[in-house]
Amino acid sequence: MSTSGEPISTSKKRRKLFLAAVATFLLVGAIVGIVASSKRNSGDSHDLATHSLVKWTCSSTLYPALCLSTISTMGPDATTKISSPKDVIEMSLNLTIASVQHNYFTVKKLIATRKGLTAREKTALHDCLETIDDTLDELHKTALDLQDYPYNTSSVSQHADDLKTLLSAAMTNQETCLDGFSHDQADKKVREALIKGQMRVFRLCSNVLAMIKNLTDAAMASQQRYQTAPGRQLVAEDGRVVWPEWLSAGDRRLLQASSVTPDVTVAADGSGNYRTVAAAVAAAPEGSSRRYIIRIKAGVYRENVEVPKKKINIMFLGDGRTTTIITGSRNVVDGSTTFHSATVAVVGDRFLARDITFQNTAGPSKHQAVALRVGSDLSAFYRCDMLAYQDTLYVHSLRQFYVGCIIAGTVDFIFGNAAAVLQDCDIHARRPNAGQRNMVTAQGRDDPNQNTGIVIQKCRIGATSDLQPVKSSFPTYLGRPWKQYSRTVVMQSAISDVINPAGWYPWEGNFALDTLFYGEYQNSGAGAATANRVTWKGFKVITSASEAGGYTAGSFIAGSSWLGSTGFPFTLGL
Repeated sequence: MSTSGEPISTSKKRRKLFLAAVATFLLVGAIVGIVASSKRNSGDSHDLATHSLVKWTCSSTLYPALCLSTISTMGPDATTKISSPKDVIEMSLNLTIASVQHNYFTVKKLIATRKGLTAREKTALHDCLETIDDTLDELHKTALDLQDYPYNTSSVSQHADDLKTLLSAAMTNQETCLDGFSHDQADKKVREALIKGQMRVFRLCSNVLAMIKNLTDAAMASQQRYQTAPGRQLVAEDGRVVWPEWLSAGDRRLLQASSVTPDVTVAADGSGNYRTVAAAVAAAPEGSSRRYIIRIKAGVYRENVEVPKKKINIMFLGDGRTTTIITGSRNVVDGSTTFHSATVAVVGDRFLARDITFQNTAGPSKHQAVALRVGSDLSAFYRCDMLAYQDTLYVHSLRQFYVGCIIAGTVDFIFGNAAAVLQDCDIHARRPNAGQRNMVTAQGRDDPNQNTGIVIQKCRIGATSDLQPVKSSFPTYLGRPWKQYSRTVVMQSAISDVINPAGWYPWEGNFALDTLFYGEYQNSGAGAATANRVTWKGFKVITSASEAGGYTAGSFIAGSSWLGSTGFPFTLGL
């Protein structure tokens, strides 16, 4: 109907319907356009905010371009889930795990297809498989720990130490794999096939470590404390030791007692449960939540022993350091890698050893020949001897403690990239080959964010009886920098005149002299004077008790949370 009430013609009606439809279409289109534009602008804003967050988080790393480019491969669907620095870290960690898995298959392919591999190269490739497998475990543990952040311990500092320890070990594993191909000219070809993938993982781990350090440092700076997840065991505010959750009540009583009862006994004469240490380890339970004690009766055990990562909470209990001896002679000259040469290799966490000798008798002419290699977290050794020549004690990775031990050797005889504290130990340089110099330490920290280093506290550094009369012919030093950020601290120790007045020795040319950290604090003895020490930028005579306190067992290896459970003597502070 028209406004006047008269009927409208059909043609006019159609024309009006058409115009109404067009108007409606234009209106709907305008609304859709506005909504789409709004969503697009919103999406653009979110993308911009996400990119800024990722860029800011990556800026704390040593390899920010790699950090950004790696995350960008995930695509927009994945990055929309990023809303915090923790999300960036978790995504980077997952991408790192994928790269480690790729490296594993690269090594497997090399073993299967590369022709003419030498025996050492085959050993080195299998070392790589082992260290890659360890890396995967450490990164998966990091991922689980990161999910709990910040609710799994009593303090940010303890949680941060756990995370940094795992990442530091993962990085060390990449270097260990490559170091296996550094003995012969032929090794370089295999190394070239691996180095790109291994160094990519090293840098990815470095980035995750830097981001975690940045995240946790900020929290520690503000003295942030947070609620602990139910069921977690803590370290009391006054520093008293509270037993870790994995230690059963029975084990607590056992470790507090003056004597211990073994689960099995090893005796070479057949009077025990096993004739060899390796057999006893093989029969031990995996993933045990209680301390499993293997008593090793007096005797000389000529074997190579490995405590694998699934064998946790194992203790070797000897009859005495002079009577219970595990000895071997694997060495680099005869075709082993340094990593594989160890007479005893310990990887399973929370390993303990008491009153036992670990020995490698290859001699100074066989070069690298390890008596004991340790990649066991929260491991401790009491009244043990480590005797060899070059590379005696390989403190490979994770947190370790040595007390009342004797360590003797020649070149780099305490080396590796663990966070290791040695207390009340006798550290003796031996007579090396003609023309060689003795190096007490060769610490392998290769990233400034790693929480690793060798600390020698309240020990005695001297010479064995074969070196003493000829010590002037064989210069002996406290250490040299194996890796770029090598870190060693000698404090409150008695240093004999066997140590050269310069104290420390370069690795090669000016390598690492500005980036290393070598510290000395309140040492005594004829070799402790610092007036003629090296003048490197990285060397320091520590004068502050507060600074020295950072290298004590309580601080450097989080000793207050686990050393009490070992039953061994220890000092947490200065």
